[in-house]
Amino acid sequence: MPELPEVETVKKGLQECIIGEEIAYVTVYYDRIIQNTTVTDFCKSFIGQKIVDVKRKGKYLIFIFQDVILVSHLRMEGKYFIRHQEEKAKHEHIIFGFISGKTLRYHDTRKFGTMELFLTTNLKEILKQKPLVNLGKEPLEPDFNGTYLHQKLLKSKRPLKSVLLDQTIVSGLGNIYANEVCFYAHLNPSQPVNTLTSEDFQNIAISAKKVIIKAISLGGTTIRTFVNAHEISGRFQNELMVHMRKKCCICGGEITKEFVGGRGTYYCKNCQKMR
Repeated sequence: MPELPEVETVKKGLQECIIGEEIAYVTVYYDRIIQNTTVTDFCKSFIGQKIVDVKRKGKYLIFIFQDVILVSHLRMEGKYFIRHQEEKAKHEHIIFGFISGKTLRYHDTRKFGTMELFLTTNLKEILKQKPLVNLGKEPLEPDFNGTYLHQKLLKSKRPLKSVLLDQTIVSGLGNIYANEVCFYAHLNPSQPVNTLTSEDFQNIAISAKKVIIKAISLGGTTIRTFVNAHEISGRFQNELMVHMRKKCCICGGEITKEFVGGRGTYYCKNCQKMR
């Protein structure tokens, strides 16, 4: 699943390619991607609309038009490609055609992605509504720090890995980056968060920022199929410290893979001891 760095990378690529483009038509080939309106109204709402900006909140892409906003979640395999007048390819489920002749195509092998239409350009109001309203702070926000995490998790007995994946607490982290954050912070992914200290929480916040900033600078992580809008793979997979690794880069010990909260979790038993 694309996580914050991958979605940020997609956002930047789309900003370079489609801002200012005017919609001539929209074609939907798989209705279930559209969540909060009819396909007919969805398609009609974009005709004649120019794309003003593309933003991101957590793992969500936010397309801002002149009069409407589109909120898109890529889920497991969603991608956006820029094409011209090529024939529709397999797994292209929604096509936005521009007056210029270019097209923006939503490609999703698993068909899990979602799109929601809002008949307003007031982004502050949309952030107060589903699906964005319940998102927690993301590591890049200035007030994402140890105090925020401590206040959120003071009484929780959940494992650290599980709370890092909880989008209502930390927005944008997924399985890969949660593993990396635990390793950077030298904390066991199964450690109950109510046993952590204020210093631990601050270390987690600092580690999350470091991991996310570095991943964005390298265009995200490509483990399976992720590519950006220019169809370029990410490079952060070459910098992963623990996820899918065999040996610890610090102590040389074996990397352990276990399931924490049902998610495949990689960690070093020597460097990330349970307390």
